[in-house]
Amino acid sequence: MARIIVITSGKGGVGKTTSAASLAMGLAQRGRRTAVIDFDVGLRNLDLIMGCERRVVYDFVNVINQEATLNQALIRDKRCDHLYVLPASQTRDKDALTREGVARVLDELAQGFEFIVCDSPAGIEHGALMAMYFADDALVVTNPEVSSVRDSDRMLGILSSKSKRAEEGAEPIREYLLLTRYDPLRVDQGDMLSVDDVKEILSLNLIGIIPESKAVLSASNAGIPVILDRDSDAGQAYADMVARYLGEDVPHRFLEAEKKGFLSRLFRG
Repeated sequence: MARIIVITSGKGGVGKTTSAASLAMGLAQRGRRTAVIDFDVGLRNLDLIMGCERRVVYDFVNVINQEATLNQALIRDKRCDHLYVLPASQTRDKDALTREGVARVLDELAQGFEFIVCDSPAGIEHGALMAMYFADDALVVTNPEVSSVRDSDRMLGILSSKSKRAEEGAEPIREYLLLTRYDPLRVDQGDMLSVDDVKEILSLNLIGIIPESKAVLSASNAGIPVILDRDSDAGQAYADMVARYLGEDVPHRFLEAEKKGFLSRLFRG
């Protein structure tokens, strides 16, 4: 049976789609057959970050409405045979995601995939609730700022009370904290919450710290999940995150501000 992972947050712009693409690619590169679904109906972005926007013929809503088969809508990634993308619709309303329809698609995917990664819209709108409802695991993505952390705390309440697992009295969703756009220098200057601050507020298992990096924007613009940029700190951080999710003991990196040498300090500015 497939493990369903939702990538969620209370606030937009924190890096959910970037994280969903990198998690899915990382799992697939390790030989795990993985599907990643865009739940953001009307604002489709996952296909752009995955670099498959020109190959979209049918979408998630087409499959739900039985206007196309799942095999017709799934797009195989050209870089990794184990990874498939199910894009969102750009023209339908979010209410097109029915609980029965989503359940049917997930059940069909579960027959052929080990992991199903759900890229959720921000907040508690319909698409986000649909993505969270069926989750086995949740990666709560937050930036190290008060408003983002506060909104993420609200999402935890929804995950614990409005999921299928909660309704059935089953084992709770496994919740993880993914901290993105982390800048140790700004933390040292008091402009940003520290890792310990965020952990204390949310009380979640920390699965990854993704540093602020220009590589993220460059990869997104190129249609490449940033995890494939192994020379970048963000790519390495996402690879570490995937390893931790799979149970490996990997120490956290990128926690300290880079120390500049004497010449760098001498000639700064």
